[in-house]
Amino acid sequence: MREKPLDCLVIGAGPAGLTAAIYLARYYLDTWIIDGGDSRAKWIPTSHNHAGFPDGINGQELLDRMKEQAIRYGAEIKDGKVTRLDKLENGNFCAEWGSGPVEARTVLLATGVTNRRPPMIDKETHDAAMAKGLIRYCPICDGYEVTDKAVGVIGTGEHGAMEAIFIRGYTAKLTLIAPDGPHELDDELRAKLADAGIDTVDGPIEAIDPSDDCICVTTADDKVMQFTSIYPALGSDTHTQLAEMVGAELKGNECILTDHHQRCSVDGLYAAGDVVIGLDQISNAMGQGGVASTAMRNDLAKERPLRR
Repeated sequence: MREKPLDCLVIGAGPAGLTAAIYLARYYLDTWIIDGGDSRAKWIPTSHNHAGFPDGINGQELLDRMKEQAIRYGAEIKDGKVTRLDKLENGNFCAEWGSGPVEARTVLLATGVTNRRPPMIDKETHDAAMAKGLIRYCPICDGYEVTDKAVGVIGTGEHGAMEAIFIRGYTAKLTLIAPDGPHELDDELRAKLADAGIDTVDGPIEAIDPSDDCICVTTADDKVMQFTSIYPALGSDTHTQLAEMVGAELKGNECILTDHHQRCSVDGLYAAGDVVIGLDQISNAMGQGGVASTAMRNDLAKERPLRR
């Protein structure tokens, strides 16, 4: 372990964590970022709604640029995964990661979420299809890209129905497919879907087969449907485990609860990005990263003056 604790440890190197690291480094704070390599942003083929890039930008390229910027101002990026976080008696934190423990005065959790992949497609095929835009997860981000194209939404119940209705704002060629069996839709949801002209197909889904320019979904009755893109609407898993280890309060047992300055219920702990309830967007994550880093700087300054 380092002899001197870090001022700030950022866990997660997505848009929220990297924005915070840039700010923290420019505040002349001793900052590490632990990068598990699993930011959802890296899977974006081209982001067209990130301000300042009118021709769009690839997700991995955006992350690489942000890492370069953080390093330029003195932040250190470490590849690894934090598996344990403890609150020490001195008020600091101890994080266990691939190269041993590290102590930090403050910690920012920017650990994000993982979308639930349809189980009937293997990870390698799934990831390749995502890179081509055949599988998409964020209609807020990229619904514009499927304008007037044939789209399948995999899901059922209120969550699946409302995602399909949202995408109806971009295309009329929509089918909602239940993943596991008959649809779980009440009369009100069925009426909304019918009013929007959205077809519904019962599962279970037997196969999802992407090709170069389309993706096919096959149900158990050998019904084969071809789409330009599909949107799995199966929910996501929020990475709150480290917050729970130190007793931080959650919001609805799904996201980390923070105040308006991204402070958690545990002193010295902050959270930003998709792990916090709110709009799961790059712009929102970056804004929260800026707010969190400034709160961290100002809270550290209350303990001792930050002077050159």
